[in-house]
Amino acid sequence: MGLICDEKQRGGFEWGGLFFARPPVCLQQAGDKPIPYLRGIRVGQVQNNNRKMIWTIGGGKGGSGKSFITANIGICLSKLGERVILIDADLGGANLHTFLGISPPVLSLSDFIKKRVFHLREVLIPTSTPNLQLLTGAQDLLNAADSKSVQKRKLIRSIQSLDSHTMLVDLGAGNSCSVLDFFLMSDGGIVVVTPEPTSIENTYRFLKSAFYRRLKQSVSSSSVKDLIDGAMDRKNEMGIQNPYDLIKAVRRVDEGDAQRMLEETKTFHPNLILNQVRSKKDIEIGFSIRSACLKYFGIHLHYLGYVVYDQDVSNSIRRRRPLVLENPKSRAAQCIMEIASKLVNRP
Repeated sequence: MGLICDEKQRGGFEWGGLFFARPPVCLQQAGDKPIPYLRGIRVGQVQNNNRKMIWTIGGGKGGSGKSFITANIGICLSKLGERVILIDADLGGANLHTFLGISPPVLSLSDFIKKRVFHLREVLIPTSTPNLQLLTGAQDLLNAADSKSVQKRKLIRSIQSLDSHTMLVDLGAGNSCSVLDFFLMSDGGIVVVTPEPTSIENTYRFLKSAFYRRLKQSVSSSSVKDLIDGAMDRKNEMGIQNPYDLIKAVRRVDEGDAQRMLEETKTFHPNLILNQVRSKKDIEIGFSIRSACLKYFGIHLHYLGYVVYDQDVSNSIRRRRPLVLENPKSRAAQCIMEIASKLVNRP
C-alpha cells in the first residue's frame, strides 16, 4: 500500500507562534500504528540557560546533507531562544553561508588561522535570524584542511571558549585526523547518513576511526598507542576484532591505560541523523546501525531522528533560503524541527 500524508492527522503548525506541531506522519502506511514522537515545545523555552553545548556534525561521506541539516537546525534552535553560533569547519570547502543565503563573508577562519585577527569572535558575523551568528570556514586557504596540529589545537580551544548557548560545527567529508579531532571536541558528535550502502559503510568507518582515535588520545604508553593503530586493521595478526578485545590486549601491557580506555568506552555516545528517508524501511536502518555499532564496536549510538526526502529541500537550496524559513510546513522542515526540539531538551 502506498505512503499517505493525511493533513488532518498531521495537524497545523505555527512557526512564529507558541508551539511546534507534531511532525509529519507521511511515512506511515494506511493501517499502521502511529510512529511515536516527542511532544512539541514552546518557542523560547530553554531548559538550562547556564550550560553550553557543542554539537559537531560529521559522517565521513560528502553529500549526506551535513551542511543543510546544520544550517536548518541552527535556525530552529535560535527560534527556541538559544543563542547559536554556526561554525563551518570544512577547512578548504566551506559553503555553510550559502545554505543561509549569505554571500561569502569578508572575514573567515582563514583570518584567524593566518593571525590577521586575535580572537574568533572578531570573525563572527550576524545573520538575518535573531540569536544566530555564523563563523565561516577557510575557503581559499591552501592546505587549511591539513593545518598544523598546533594551529588545530588552538582553533579547537578558541571554538570551545566562544560565548554561546549552543554551537553547531559543520565538518568536512572524510575521516582525516583533523576531521576526527574536531568531531571529538564536542559534547555530542552527530553523524549524518543517508540510507545508501556507500553512506552506511562510510559511517561505520567514520565512527570506528573516531572511537579508536579517542582511545588513543586517552592513553600515554607508546606501546599501547601502537596496539590501537594495529587494531584498526581488521586483518590484524593480534586477532583484535572489537574494543573489548583491544582492552584485553592492552591490559597485558598497561593496566592503567586499559582502565582509562574502558572509561572512554563508557562515555563515547555519538548521535545519528538519517537523511533523505523515503520509507519506513529506511527509518529502520537507523536502528540497525545503532545495533551494529553496539555489537561490533561497543559504541552506544543515539538515534536522534530522521529527515524525509522532500523536493522542497532542493528548491530551498536553489533559492539560497533555509528550508525552515522558506517552507516551515514542509515534511522535511518538520522533521528537522523535531530533531532540534530533542537537542534543546537533552540533559
